Amino acid sequence: MNNIVSLIREGEEVVQLYVKHSDAKVAWPNEELKSFQRVSLQPGETKTAKLPLAANSLAYFDEAQGKLVVLEEPVTLRIGSSSADIRLEQKIAVVSAK
Repeated sequence: MNNIVSLIREGEEVVQLYVKHSDAKVAWPNEELKSFQRVSLQPGETKTAKLPLAANSLAYFDEAQGKLVVLEEPVTLRIGSSSADIRLEQKIAVVSAK
């Protein structure tokens, strides 16, 4: 997922990717920081930040199975400069790669 950032004056922006599990079958934090990128910008400059999200970062440890498990469920990807300044949201479906 890409996010375009722009500043009025020279500076840096830290673009952050949060994951929110809305309908989770297991207990998760309200949202989790999964990726971030620091971007240096000149006045009026626009850049695209690329924030990787590995499937295993959505896994939890299932004690009954004794392994990490990725649940097939919808999650919301939230991008912003902080968890209090979200500028882009997209709900996606997590599916198995079977």
